[in-house]
Amino acid sequence: MPDLTISKVAKQFGLRASALRYYEQIGVLPATYRRGGQRLYDESAVRRLAIVQRARELGFTIKETQILFSDFSCGPPISERWHSLCGAKLEELEIRIDQIHEMQHMLQKMMQCRCAAFDQCGAGILEGKRKRSRERQQAAVSENSADGEA
Repeated sequence: MPDLTISKVAKQFGLRASALRYYEQIGVLPATYRRGGQRLYDESAVRRLAIVQRARELGFTIKETQILFSDFSCGPPISERWHSLCGAKLEELEIRIDQIHEMQHMLQKMMQCRCAAFDQCGAGILEGKRKRSRERQQAAVSENSADGEA
């Protein structure tokens, strides 16, 4: 594949040229060579950018993506890095899924609201918060006592 200009690569991935320059600056993309002052990308850089884009699609942050591409001379291979990052991301998603389910539950409860005034609605919300707090405290006490028996 012939060398591609920054604008062609950016267009291919639906990015701005500034994003490619930024990826290069932070070490996610290797430094490119230039002809006539213009950045040129080879197949290796394009494949690397495909990995960056997949990581972004999967919700990895730029910092996490940097970890993926950090110094290979002293670190684990890419497969181990993927496994580690994916495991952490899956745990993060489980927490977010729980949060979304809680939000769904609260929205369904709010759909049943028949309050006539903000004060009445606010009082109901506060009572619900207090109830959930008491339930969490009771669960923690139960968990601690179960741990003590083990």
